[in-house]
Amino acid sequence: KSAKKIGGLTMHKKTLNFQTETKELLNLMIHSIYTHKEIFLRELISNASDALDKLKFKALTDQNILNDSSDFKIEIFLDKKNNTITIKDNGIGMTHDEVISNIGTIAKSGSRAFTEALKKSKNSKDDLSIIGQFGVGFYSSFMIANKIILNTKSADSDNGVKWISNGEGSFTIEDMKKEDRGTEIILHLRTEENKEDSNEEYLEEYKIKELIRKYSDYVKYPILLEVTKTVEDKDTKEEIKTIKQEKINSQTPLWKRSKTKITKEEYNEFYQGKFHEWVDPLKTIHFKVEGNLDYTALLYIPSKTPMDFYSKEFEKGLQLYSKNIFIMEKCKELIPDHFRFIKGLVDSPDLSLNISREILQQNKELTIISKNLEKKIQKELEKMLKTDKKTYVKFWDEFGINIKGGIYEDFGRHKDKLKDLLIFNSTHGEEMTTLKDYVERMPEDQKNIYYVAGENIKSLEKMPQLEGIKEKGWEVLYFIDKIDEFSIKSLVSFGDKPFKSIHEANEELSSDDDKKMLDEIEKDNSDLFTKIKEALGDKVSKVRPTTRLKSSAVCLVNGANGISFEMEKLMSEMPGNAPMGGVKAERILEINSNHELFKALIKTNEKHPEKLKRFAEVLYSQALLIEGFKLKDPIEFANNMTELLIEASK
Repeated sequence: KSAKKIGGLTMHKKTLNFQTETKELLNLMIHSIYTHKEIFLRELISNASDALDKLKFKALTDQNILNDSSDFKIEIFLDKKNNTITIKDNGIGMTHDEVISNIGTIAKSGSRAFTEALKKSKNSKDDLSIIGQFGVGFYSSFMIANKIILNTKSADSDNGVKWISNGEGSFTIEDMKKEDRGTEIILHLRTEENKEDSNEEYLEEYKIKELIRKYSDYVKYPILLEVTKTVEDKDTKEEIKTIKQEKINSQTPLWKRSKTKITKEEYNEFYQGKFHEWVDPLKTIHFKVEGNLDYTALLYIPSKTPMDFYSKEFEKGLQLYSKNIFIMEKCKELIPDHFRFIKGLVDSPDLSLNISREILQQNKELTIISKNLEKKIQKELEKMLKTDKKTYVKFWDEFGINIKGGIYEDFGRHKDKLKDLLIFNSTHGEEMTTLKDYVERMPEDQKNIYYVAGENIKSLEKMPQLEGIKEKGWEVLYFIDKIDEFSIKSLVSFGDKPFKSIHEANEELSSDDDKKMLDEIEKDNSDLFTKIKEALGDKVSKVRPTTRLKSSAVCLVNGANGISFEMEKLMSEMPGNAPMGGVKAERILEINSNHELFKALIKTNEKHPEKLKRFAEVLYSQALLIEGFKLKDPIEFANNMTELLIEASK
């Protein structure tokens, strides 16, 4: 302890020792909570903003506290010569005891207590704002500084307080003469041996501007940076360097303004500037929630799919703010995977500034916000589908596949929420249809929701299996995305209407009279069907007549159980699955019993049974091609066709 007199006042100085665990504590704080050391500036500006808030609040009941100094501001000075950064505010300031309590909390509470609180918070669902409790945000400056000097004067004090520490064994605190109210923090930058870790860039104006705009652009008080400008003297034409203060932050966040006072152009400009987009968003969602948990959300549905959207480099997530202070660039916990295309931000005063990834995953407030955001996005999309289908179709063209993916992800956990957002092309017309509208159009005798899967609508329209269904007046959905069948298999049904592929062996397509007739045809021509099946071997599970075809001669259908043809194709493209040797769908060859070809087969079996094998191979290959499969031996198919053409011409 020591004392000296300045201006007639006795200034007491004392040195306090940190506990032995301090180095471990600071190391834990820096590496566990702060992923980038540039965060120090955000912390100090946030503290300065809080100090100004406290002063304004106190001034509501005591105007004299302002002492004619109501020009609230945060100032930053860079000094390359002395290797220092100074952050200054004219806020509430601190008394001697408050410095000990707020800044010296580590010494007061003990590093062990902080360490335990940090460990506990990682396993607790409670929001423990441990950084604020222990004053660690201030100590983040030791990531770049080897010495910190804090000069402060409380609005209630006549003299100031000086606090000095190197962040290691001890700190000193003493009274000092200080005229102006507020706090000044001087960081003496550490010289790093490794150039990659150099702190020199923090003395550059451009870097400080960049950090202010990144983390503190919407702090409500002006952040003034002392900058050097070069101007030309009008008379001598010489370049003269001038020093002046420049306001860096924009102060008022767009999302904090009333929706009624924000134009569409302003929303779009903010979107393009904030998220580096070149086109306007498809939809803007801006809302505020007040109650037990306060937050504001500004969300955008992009009009175009990001270039890296389907790559492993793409990161979902919303920007996270607390009291206008930037916390995190991509908070993935705020948005579910099926809405990962959403861009935007959330600002909540109820969130701690210093919130680690571990704490995020268990944060109760964040979980509530996330659920509410999901409901809001869902509601907006449903509204768009109902009132502005043209825009919804644009959205669907870009991100529909993501909604379909959400149907089967997490074992179908979200399918009931997302099913009403699904739309498909169908045989009903050119306009895409919802499942609800499809079901409402179903005739009474139709029990299933029918679909056909393939590469494009043009090829699907020509599928032979469609002929019988269309004749009945039943609608069929077109599935042209590879993901479609996976989604529908997870959904199983819509209401009480099961989904069914037109490729499945659909008994309901035949009337009782048709079934009786087919049984008779199969019985009367059992020798023919048996020989064709023997000729094809295990390529097909069965050969039978059908009435589902009208103008086409043959088609392939798969069994009611197992994978479909489109799934087989998709699985064959997966790594490790040989195109011809992977998992295969059951194949049933159906022959149109009313077609001239069937009569020709009966005649061939009677007069030239030796030719039946070649006929069978051609028919099967033809059916494969219709389904979009590649032939295992196209040369054999060509030769068989050639021989049949030659024989037909004789």
